Amino acid sequence: MNKDNIKKAKSFNELLDAKYGKVGTEKRDQFEEDSQIFIISEMLKAARKEAHMTQEELAEKIGTKKSYISRIESGKTDIQLSTLFKIFEIGLGKKLSFNIN
Repeated sequence: MNKDNIKKAKSFNELLDAKYGKVGTEKRDQFEEDSQIFIISEMLKAARKEAHMTQEELAEKIGTKKSYISRIESGKTDIQLSTLFKIFEIGLGKKLSFNIN
């Protein structure tokens, strides 16, 4: 990481390139993956709170433990796609969809 390159960055992508490397490098790929995990965990937390549910209530509704919901919301565990759908659609009554660009 070069602090001069960070200061010279004129866009968010240039800043990411300077801090984490170009897309496709190991460090940048890890940053991108961590970012996606963070986004999903925050979406889950927001949807759960919007539904006025505790982690324990959500866990009971989908047949898992509060600690598992907590680990997902904190980004500390991987989650299967089927489980993600179950949480949002069965647990929270939300429709989950994805776009692939």
